Parts: sequence; structure tokens; C-alpha cells
Amino acid sequence: MVDAVRWVRTPENRHEVHVLDQRLLPLRTEFVVCSDHLEMASSIRDMVVRGAPAIGIAAAFGVALGSQSFRPDAGISYPVYMEGVSRILGETRPTAVNLFWALNRMKPLWVSSPAGSPAPTDLLFHEAQHIKDEDVRLNQAMGAHGQLLLPDTCTVLTHCNAGALATGGFGTALGVIRAAIGAGKVIRVFADETRPYLQGARLTAYELLEDGIPTTLITDGMGASLMAKKKIDAVIVGADRVTANGDVANKIGTYGLAVLARAHGIPFYVAAPFSTIDFSLSSGEQIPIEERSPNEITHIGPGVRIAPEGVSVYNPAFDVTPAAFITAIMTEKGVFKPSEIRSMAP
Repeated sequence: MVDAVRWVRTPENRHEVHVLDQRLLPLRTEFVVCSDHLEMASSIRDMVVRGAPAIGIAAAFGVALGSQSFRPDAGISYPVYMEGVSRILGETRPTAVNLFWALNRMKPLWVSSPAGSPAPTDLLFHEAQHIKDEDVRLNQAMGAHGQLLLPDTCTVLTHCNAGALATGGFGTALGVIRAAIGAGKVIRVFADETRPYLQGARLTAYELLEDGIPTTLITDGMGASLMAKKKIDAVIVGADRVTANGDVANKIGTYGLAVLARAHGIPFYVAAPFSTIDFSLSSGEQIPIEERSPNEITHIGPGVRIAPEGVSVYNPAFDVTPAAFITAIMTEKGVFKPSEIRSMAP
């Protein structure tokens, strides 16, 4: 299974976190070495690592790296310093709620450190690793629940990447597909390219081919035609945030697929861990939507311009799919209708 975020202890007994550079896939497999929280923040912001669960895992390790970099003689207390570490990490990707969930989970470990005691760096690294390992188990449970909704022979359309690369391992949407195949079902996948960052073409197709899962790559505009020809049995996507009423923020283009699926009578499923549900927001209208660089649309790869100089660009990274267009939300705790989410609040 692809390992997107890896904790390493150096011969000098220092901690590093190696992050698979997903900007280079599938052509090159290289890792970015992060030795402090600033390097991890850059890796999250620059999409070296992406996918809501993986961003949360990376942020947890970023907190631990920040603790490792603390210097008692720097004239600032450890709690104040760590507040700054968490703030820097929290400013990287505003839409993915797993980022803030992970930071909040790590906070009690450094807040409770007694004044004058050594920074609890080792404890923080072990907790980050626990978050990663837990995510894999949750994804496997999610897959086991979700695959029950798929027929024995099924063709699935998926959007963006919601596999091992976007999580601690196994995946959310792709985890459901893996679980269905593991249960003996015959699954074929259409992966759309997912403009403008091409996560479907570069990452989903890469993952599925590595697993030997039959996969066909299509452009973002082909989904409607395939649905009209009855070549799609279900749509499964991941999520970056789910609100209390069941609205879902996911990669831009998800909403359009949900509308198309409804028009063609095709079930539209969302696979997401409970850590992606933000019960503090009542609807998707309250979700902050990240806007990214115009270069992601005007250029292909580093420096290859495909649009005229001076054209205006609108580049939101996510859109919000209303609960009314979602058939079910698959989680590690079971499968729920969007209207049932609110009742699951802790």
C-alpha cells in the first residue's frame, strides 16, 4: 500500500517525516524530508501531501516536529511556542476539517506539559503515528460497510483521489472499491482527470493500476455521456468536510457529478471518516472554500502556459454538494443518509 507520510528516526536520534511528493507522480517517486513544522506546513500548503485525512496526519506530525525544534533558551515559553506552531499549520489548507481535528487532538499533549519539564516530543510523535494507524483501521471498516451497497458486478465513477495517497492507507472512496474487490465483487472504475490539478489522472489511475484494478481514465466532461449510455452504476467520492445537515465539500467538480447522477438515477455515495464531519457547521454555506493560484489553470506542469496572458482566472479548490443529491454517506461507524448525520453528533 502506498505510504504518503512516513515517520523516520535518524541515526543521530532525531525525528524526520518523509512526505511522498505527489506533485511528481506518476512519473517520479520522491520524498520531501521535513525536519521542522515550517517544512511540513510548506508541504501541506504546496500540495506535496493532499487529501483531507493525509493532511490531518501530516499536521499531527508537524506538531511533533515543531516540538522537536523548541529551544528553552529562546525567550519564549513552550506553550506559547506551540500555539504558534499550531497556528502556522492551521493556516495551510482552510477547507479540510481533518487538519483542525488533528491539531485539536494533539493539543492536550503539549498543553499539559508541566512548566520546566522536557518537551513531550516523543509522546507527540507516537500520537501522530497512532492517528495514522487508526486512520487505516477506520478506512478498512468504512470499506467493509460501504462495499455492501455495491452489486456483485459494478462500474464505479470516482472523482479526484480518495485512496491510500490521500489517507493513512487503504483509502476512503478507493477503500470501498478495494473492500468490494476483496469481497469477491467484480469492480471496474472510471476515474475522471479532475482538473485543474489532475489528481484523478496522476494519482487515482496510478493507485488503481498498481493494485491491478481495471481502470479507465476520462476527462471531467465525459461523465454525463457515460451515464446516459448506462455505463456507470455508482459514483463514489471522498470528502474534505461534511456539515451537520449532510452537505459535503469535496474537490471542485463533485457537485456537478452529483447533479448528473441524480438526473440519471445513479446512486451518489460519499466515503468519509467521522473526523471529516464538522458538527459545528449547520450547512455547507458556512464551509470556507480555498482558492488557489491561477497558474494551476493557466499552466500545465512547471511553466507550460496554455491560456493567454492577462485572462482572469477563478480557481476554487472545492465545491459543496447539497445533502439532497447524496444517496448515502459511508463511514467507519456505518452507512447513513445525510439527514441522519446531525443525530450522530457527540
